[in-house]
Amino acid sequence: MEPEPAARYPYPEWGPGTFLAQLPPELVAEMIALGARRRFDAGQVLLRQGDRGTHVELLLLGFVKVTTLAGDADTLLSIRMPGELLGETAVLTGAPRNATVTACGRVVSVVLAGPAFEGFLRRRPEAMRLVTASVAGQLQFANRRRTDFGAYPAHIRLARVLAEIADGCGRSRADGSVELGVTLSQPELATMIGIAQATVQKAMQELRTRGLIETGYRRLVVCDLPALRALTNV
Repeated sequence: MEPEPAARYPYPEWGPGTFLAQLPPELVAEMIALGARRRFDAGQVLLRQGDRGTHVELLLLGFVKVTTLAGDADTLLSIRMPGELLGETAVLTGAPRNATVTACGRVVSVVLAGPAFEGFLRRRPEAMRLVTASVAGQLQFANRRRTDFGAYPAHIRLARVLAEIADGCGRSRADGSVELGVTLSQPELATMIGIAQATVQKAMQELRTRGLIETGYRRLVVCDLPALRALTNV
């Protein structure tokens, strides 16, 4: 697809704690002006595992899934939200991309060529510190998830993932419940928390029985987010 100039794009509300949310507004404007806007529809790939890292993406609008191919199956690693920086590790290390990033719905991003991104970081050390902190945070997240695999039963692991996703990309409803802003299949949830699909079905039933979630066709609602969080504090 043909990139479009990005400087005129109106800034949305970035997700809490994301790269762009922490960057001073003047640096956000400078960074966006260096790139070009791109639009993606649901299912389109922004970055592909194994490709050479020639650019980074700034996620302006929409949510994306980050997956990695393990054997013959894709493993869902995380959901990323507006304000996130994507693909920086491959650009900075020169290694092939270690994951695929796919649009969950309509997505708008800004693509920055590797040299422009690296030049920006050299000029703006405060941005470089945020990139370093972001990479470290992703490693901590992965380590915590691996610890959860061995330490907690399936319904607790599922509750933790759903609470994180609800916090990041949930839509509050009038009754106080939160509908997830992305569609997640049971196989995707199973790979995300390291259990079999049959086990994730039992875990979801456990959370439904407790009145914590409701599920429907391509829809998952967290009925009581504080109670779901409380369940994970074990």
